[in-house]
Amino acid sequence: MSGPAELLRDFVNTYDVETDTDDLTSDHALSDWLKSHGLEPAEDDLALARDLREGLRASLRHNHDAVTYTTPEPLETALAAIPLRVTIDGGMPRLVPAGDTPHRGLAGLVAMIAAAHADGTWPRLKVCVESTCQVAFIDASKNRSRAWCSMRVCGNRTKTRTYRARRQAEGPEMPA
Repeated sequence: MSGPAELLRDFVNTYDVETDTDDLTSDHALSDWLKSHGLEPAEDDLALARDLREGLRASLRHNHDAVTYTTPEPLETALAAIPLRVTIDGGMPRLVPAGDTPHRGLAGLVAMIAAAHADGTWPRLKVCVESTCQVAFIDASKNRSRAWCSMRVCGNRTKTRTYRARRQAEGPEMPA
């Protein structure tokens, strides 16, 4: 089983911004995704899951800045709808779904946010700064400065665009 950051990354990446492709097309697809990641299946949670996913994506944009920020409204609203409680397991506190909540699968996913904070991987969980991409990734760089999901693709796009804009602003070269 993967760690909390990997699970959150995979969840955010169920929607591909660039191609406008959503893996969570139905409640059944959501349940299948949750089951395949070791979480309880959900019923009638598709809208809430999508709000949670996009709220997480918005939150992960801030992990590039290493500054304190306010939780984005879509994430705050989704989190308020998913009840959790603290339990002590083997002497360690952890979050678990509260009671018989109908959102047990999503609650397990939300608990991974706290787990990623606890294990130190949350600040490394980011989304690509290329606005047409927004793929979630885990920044494994030593200084935590990675900005793109791929330097070859998104980094190159951004740098080429910046270069062309700079050249255009300089105007045409004058012959000597």
